[in-house]
Amino acid sequence: MAVMDVRNDNKGWLVLWLEPLGEDRWLRPDETFRIRSDYDGDELAFSITSWVNEEDRAAGIENVTVWIEAGDFDVQVTDGAGNVVECGHHRPEEIDRKWAEAAEAARKRVSEREARTNP
Repeated sequence: MAVMDVRNDNKGWLVLWLEPLGEDRWLRPDETFRIRSDYDGDELAFSITSWVNEEDRAAGIENVTVWIEAGDFDVQVTDGAGNVVECGHHRPEEIDRKWAEAAEAARKRVSEREARTNP
């Protein structure tokens, strides 16, 4: 079994992105999530990258990405008490709303583009 802990040592949010699944989980300050995989091979199961988005940073949000490198993508994320933490955990409502609006705007642009190219 492969295990990786991710701890938020920041004063604001830490967004844990799980790739290539495209999942997000939001950690409050001092919160720790554990990522587990049944993978038991010789290669590293996970790799980690952090990155800066100036807009996020200004809002007190930091980002870290954990890449599933080996084994299948059926990993489990749990909190400090061992409870399963699903995609979107602690995601602020304003972020949900912002992302929903952006997705709707993208769908509208695609529809308009398709209407122009397929009259």
